Amino acid sequence: MTAFADVLQNIIFHNRQGAELYNRIFVVSAYANVTNWLLENKKTGAPGVYHHITQYREFRQALQDVATKLKALNKTYEPLGLDLAVADAAIQQRINQAQTYLESLTNVLASGYVNSANILQAAREILASIGEAHSAFNSVNILQNRGVNATLVDLSGFDDAEALTIDERIKQAFAGIDFTRTICIATGYTKGTEGIMREFDRGYSEVTFSKIAVAVRPQEAVIHKEYHLCSADPQLVGLDQCRPVGFTNYDVADQLADVGMEAIHPKASKPLEINAIDLRIKNTFEPEHPGTLITRDYVSTKKHVEVITGTDRVVLIDVYDPLMVGTVGFDLHLMQAFYDLDISYIFKATSANSITLLIWEKDLKAELVAALEARYEKVTVENAAMVCLIGSNIDEPGLLARAAGALADEGINILSAGFTLRKVNIQLIVSREQYEDSIIALNKALG
Repeated sequence: MTAFADVLQNIIFHNRQGAELYNRIFVVSAYANVTNWLLENKKTGAPGVYHHITQYREFRQALQDVATKLKALNKTYEPLGLDLAVADAAIQQRINQAQTYLESLTNVLASGYVNSANILQAAREILASIGEAHSAFNSVNILQNRGVNATLVDLSGFDDAEALTIDERIKQAFAGIDFTRTICIATGYTKGTEGIMREFDRGYSEVTFSKIAVAVRPQEAVIHKEYHLCSADPQLVGLDQCRPVGFTNYDVADQLADVGMEAIHPKASKPLEINAIDLRIKNTFEPEHPGTLITRDYVSTKKHVEVITGTDRVVLIDVYDPLMVGTVGFDLHLMQAFYDLDISYIFKATSANSITLLIWEKDLKAELVAALEARYEKVTVENAAMVCLIGSNIDEPGLLARAAGALADEGINILSAGFTLRKVNIQLIVSREQYEDSIIALNKALG
C-alpha cells in the first residue's frame, strides 16, 4: 500500500479501462509501519500507542502523534490525486473518535470493576482498525478524483453499535452493491462480536480478504505482494538461482506458513480451500507475470521440490528419560506442559527414551523449562534452525539421501529429521549458524 503509485499502475489500471476497471473488490492493509505505531512493532516489539494503555499511562499525545504521522503520509500521496484537506480531516476525525472510545475504556479499566483483559482487547481492536480505515479512505479518494467510480466499504464499524459477527458484517456491507459499476475498496480490518484481533491478531487483513471471497464467490482471489512466491529466498541464494512457483496447493501453503513463509495466513486459507476458491499470489512490481496459482487439488505431475525454506528463529528442546520406553501415553504429560503455557511446537521426533521438539524462540519460557526439568531426567535446550523441502509431489526415491549428501558435502550435520506419510514437507534440523549455508546447499542440489 505504501507504493500506491505502483498499485495504481500495475494492479488497478493495468490493461484496463472504462467498464473493465470494475467488478473487483480490493481489500487493503494499512500503510507500512502504521499498525506498528498503533500497537507495537511486529518484528522488534517496540511499543506503540497500545503500550501506553496497557501500562495505565497517558495515551492521548501518543495517539495524536500518530495522527501527525498519518497526515505526513497523506502529503506523499497528494501527487497521485489525493485531496489533502479532505484526507487530513477524515483521519483526524477518526483519531478523535478513537480517542473518545479509548478514554471511556481507560476510565472503566481504572475503576478495577471489570476484567482488564477484555478492556485491553477492545482497545487493541479500536487502534488496529485505524490503519486500514486510513488507507482505504485515501484509495477511494484518489480513484474518485481520477474519475473512477470507487466505493468505500468500511468494515471497521466505527459509526454503529450493531452486534454483528465478522461474517454478518461483511454480508451486510456488500449487499446491494452493483459490482459491475464500481471498484470496491474494503478495509482489511472488520469489526465483529468475536473480535478479529482476538481470533487472528496481526493476520486479520488476509482473514477479511478470505471471508469476503467466500461471501461473494469470485472467479479468483488474488493477493498482491512485493515479491514472488519463490523456490528459495532470492536474498540467500541469488535471484538467478531461484524461480517463481507456478502452481501449488493449499497443503503446501500451510507448510510454508508453519515456518513463517506465509503465502497466506493459514486461518485465512482454510475458508478458501474449503470453498474451492483458487488463490493467486502476484508480484505487484511484475504485473505481466502470472504469479503462483494455489488450488485445492493441484499435484505436480513431476516429482520435485517446489520450495526450499525454513527458519533460524527456533529452539530445540530434547527431553530424555529412561522410563519413557514402553510407557503408554508418556508424552501426554509432556504435551500438557506445553498446553498449559500456550506453546505450540512445529516439529517433533521420538525415540525409545527421548522426545525432541522444536518451538519458536519467541515462545520459549523459563516456566516451560522448569516444568520439564522437574519431571524428566534430562532436558536439553539449544538454539537451532530448520530447513524444509516442500512440494505437492516430493515422494521421490533418494530425495532424502540427496539432501543429506548435499549438506554433508558442506560439512553440515543434521541434528534431527522428520516427515509424515503424506510427504509434502521433509524437515531437517541443523545448527543455527549453518542455516543460510544449508538453504544454499539444498537449493544448489535440488532447486
